[in-house]
Amino acid sequence: MSDWMTLLEVAGPLAALGGGAAYTRAHHPGVYWSTVGLPLSTARLLGSYGSVMEACGLTVQPSRLRALAVRATTRREVRPVPPRRGILRPTSTGLRLRLRLAPGQEPADVAASAERLRHAWGVHAVYVRDVKPGVVELWLVGFDVLRTVRMPRRSNSGFLRVPVALREDATAFVRDYRAVPHQLTLGATLSGKSMHIRHLVVGLAPQPVALVGIDCKRGVELAPFASRLSALATDPEQAAELLPVLVKEMEDRYDLIKARQGMAPDTPDEEITSDIWGLPDHERPVPLILFVDEVAELFLVATKKDEERRDEMVTQLIRLAQLGRAAGIYLEVCGQRFGAELGKGATMLRAQLTGRVCHRVNDEASAKMALGDIAPEAVDAACSIAPERPGLAVAGDTSGGWSRIRTPYLSLADAAQVCQESAHLVPDVPGLKRFRPDVPVRLVEPATPLIRPHPATD
Repeated sequence: MSDWMTLLEVAGPLAALGGGAAYTRAHHPGVYWSTVGLPLSTARLLGSYGSVMEACGLTVQPSRLRALAVRATTRREVRPVPPRRGILRPTSTGLRLRLRLAPGQEPADVAASAERLRHAWGVHAVYVRDVKPGVVELWLVGFDVLRTVRMPRRSNSGFLRVPVALREDATAFVRDYRAVPHQLTLGATLSGKSMHIRHLVVGLAPQPVALVGIDCKRGVELAPFASRLSALATDPEQAAELLPVLVKEMEDRYDLIKARQGMAPDTPDEEITSDIWGLPDHERPVPLILFVDEVAELFLVATKKDEERRDEMVTQLIRLAQLGRAAGIYLEVCGQRFGAELGKGATMLRAQLTGRVCHRVNDEASAKMALGDIAPEAVDAACSIAPERPGLAVAGDTSGGWSRIRTPYLSLADAAQVCQESAHLVPDVPGLKRFRPDVPVRLVEPATPLIRPHPATD
């Protein structure tokens, strides 16, 4: 009887401890990783590093000098040696480890074994980064960081650099307009596309930039940010009036660059190799970011007159995409589908949009429109996004690289509040004044006093 009591006394706390660990792993993966996962993965890595590297084919024959030293001192069999390992650096989401490659090895050899390393060391994912010739860095991610998005404290933000989402390797996905001037964002309804736009607007609102919006859904997406917008068009008719003004603004900026560089006034814009960043600070116009929501609405036509207007707007968008970067004009084009079926000029415009972000789409053709021409292997990843994970997307660019990202939740009220607080930063762009949205003034009712005065009595 005493043995059974002793067994129950020991098994009870162990069961409670195991249940608590399972609950923490499911609901608080960051806490579980810091307390349980990190020590276990570190022990696995240190204890099996050599055998795992040998099983993955990442070991090489030792040098002759080392082989002679082993035979002379230990008389053991000379075995292949793994890549030299650096110091383990734990993080809140995983581990980092640098490897010095042996002669004849390349980073692709290690990347090909990433899945094996993940299973051997009990982590969620392993990513390989090229640090310098002969040195790679392994990023071990302990849990699925995209399930509950927590942006890192250090995100390398700055002027025209906006941290928008979290990558699957626990680093921030930063929208850098200087590096990637124009971007195409696709996604079906409730896929998280609007949340992506909110983070961009909120990140740009405190910066000295001009924000312009074209929202042909009567402004339901961009109108809450009207206090920070320099211009807003809410239907195709207004967009047809706004786009020529933006093209004229771009041409005026090119004339400013020409005058500063001493070029002839009739020099074609295509031959100007400099940009506004070469101008003095007091002469440089503010950067301008154009948000186009539901771009397909600009392509749809019902009459012959609408077709002529559509062709003019598409031509102006293409001109902005081709020549706008040097003038400090950047495009954010969003929609549910974007391909040749939209009409003349659609494919040409898409080719000018360097960055690509594809949220959940309704068919494979839509994913191919966004990623098929830059990273074909990313199409399958985009098609496998589940509806239960809004904000999850696949981001790529014309370099061929791609990664999964997820945008954290940001309420519309909070985003609008940031725009209202930054309303005084709206720059003066004379050509856009007539397109400035009317922002109604909110009447603030006087606060009710906590202690009401008592009426006078005799």
